[in-house]
Amino acid sequence: MARIKIEVPESLPFSTELPLYIGHMNHGNHLDNARLLSLVSEARVRWLQSMGYRELDVEGLGILVADAALQYLSEAFHGETMAVEMGADDFNKYGCDVVWRMRDKASGREVARGKTGIVFFDYGARRIAPMPEVFRRRCAAA
Repeated sequence: MARIKIEVPESLPFSTELPLYIGHMNHGNHLDNARLLSLVSEARVRWLQSMGYRELDVEGLGILVADAALQYLSEAFHGETMAVEMGADDFNKYGCDVVWRMRDKASGREVARGKTGIVFFDYGARRIAPMPEVFRRRCAAA
């Protein structure tokens, strides 16, 4: 199977710091892949909050994660603090990719990168909905 290779822009408009706790580690004493996705989800919530949104209210619509891909580049360990950079890319009618990069804050070592595909969802109608134009413009301007 071919390895996943994810291209991430050199500069991303949002950054947040996340400490790594013992519960984030696996039996090999490094960052667990399932916990990595959980950390990225926390960063996505903070990214949305930085624009005044919540996952259930982006211009009146919610978001759903449609897919996710990640690529490990190095190990991460208990006690390290990660800087997670994030932004939006590859817009379509119903959503976009939330692209991200995770680095060790102290050394700058890149730990992982990835993208999460999101679609907009009308919870009242229980169906996907077109991306709000205001959200698209805000992300494109960042």
